[in-house]
Amino acid sequence: MTAFSRCVSQGPSGDLTWELRSVNHRFREVAMRLPEELRFHEGAFRDAIAASVSRGRIDGWLRYSPPTSASDVPQMDTDLIGQLGAWSQGVRQLLPEAEPLRVGEILKWPGVMSTPAIDEEALAGAAMALLTQALQQLSDSREREGKALGQMLNERVQAASAAIAALEAVLPEIGDAHRERLGQRLAEMSVQVDPERLEQEVALLLAKSEVSEEVDRLKMHLKEVTQALEQKDPIGRRLDFLMQELNREANTLGSKSAHPEQTNASVTLKVLIEQMREQVQNIE
Repeated sequence: MTAFSRCVSQGPSGDLTWELRSVNHRFREVAMRLPEELRFHEGAFRDAIAASVSRGRIDGWLRYSPPTSASDVPQMDTDLIGQLGAWSQGVRQLLPEAEPLRVGEILKWPGVMSTPAIDEEALAGAAMALLTQALQQLSDSREREGKALGQMLNERVQAASAAIAALEAVLPEIGDAHRERLGQRLAEMSVQVDPERLEQEVALLLAKSEVSEEVDRLKMHLKEVTQALEQKDPIGRRLDFLMQELNREANTLGSKSAHPEQTNASVTLKVLIEQMREQVQNIE
């Protein structure tokens, strides 16, 4: 489901900002951007997200700003600078044409400039606590969207059930229409047929167009959709499967149709099932 959360914290280790965004995806996929100071903890962050979200693509951004107190001003290692100067003079004695070290080059030399060490464990703990808040905020947003989607799906289920009930009511009429149509065709052909044989042919025709099993399975699958929507556990994949089964039965209903009422019912069901299928992709 589509959702967004943003949480900010300020502490002795610096300022942290977590931003999480979830979008529709058939499976769970997590992508993160982390500052260098916390890249080693990516596995723990991924585990926390996986424990909270079972489906969807989750993009996470963690921003970090170190503290800016006076004690955090970078310090120069004067001993190392003196050593670099001595090395530079020694090189120039051997190679007089060599250029002396410039100030910028000295300042960039590893170890010359240093800042107070950051307590990485404390920083990681603060980042994890903030991630927990962001995940709760994201979960609340997804839950609100889930309730709206559940209401929409229930409305489609009720509409599909009404279409099936209307079809069931006219199934006897459809059978009579088959029988009447066959009799008319035989009359037009001026063919004399034994009544018993005619009844056998009608029974065979009706058997080929019999849809009571499809109707029963459609009702059963719709009932399972309703039951799934009442569960608290992730139901997205279950609903995916049910949408496939519903679509299969609706297609069979249409392929067996020889009457406008049945054709209309099949089309109506396929439209409703497609609307549900599109939204099911958003459900965890």
